[in-house]
Amino acid sequence: MMQPGAASSAARTGHAMSAIGEWVDAEPGLRRRILTAEGGLMLMEVAFEAGAAGYEHRHPHEQVSYCLRGRFEYTLDGRVHVLSAGDSIYVPGNTLHGARALDVGVLLDVFTPIRDDLLGG
Repeated sequence: MMQPGAASSAARTGHAMSAIGEWVDAEPGLRRRILTAEGGLMLMEVAFEAGAAGYEHRHPHEQVSYCLRGRFEYTLDGRVHVLSAGDSIYVPGNTLHGARALDVGVLLDVFTPIRDDLLGG
């Protein structure tokens, strides 16, 4: 359930909002869809074209990114990590992070608590 004011907050931050299961163009060469958001967890699939980048950002939510396929340069708090299929990385809340696809690839992101700023009504 979306909290009051979440839609206006998302509009201010520029996040594309989506319903569960709906693909959304998030940034150039990057699409995402929320697979589930229940209890205190949210699961999201993010598909990248080769060379596409998820801008560096931070949020209060804890996150784990799991590389389903492809290779990524994943920047976490100023350090660059290379992720390949089967690798994962933990992102503490409020830590600057972003990813750039070295190949066509897919990340699976898990958040706690739920990212209401990304959910549509």
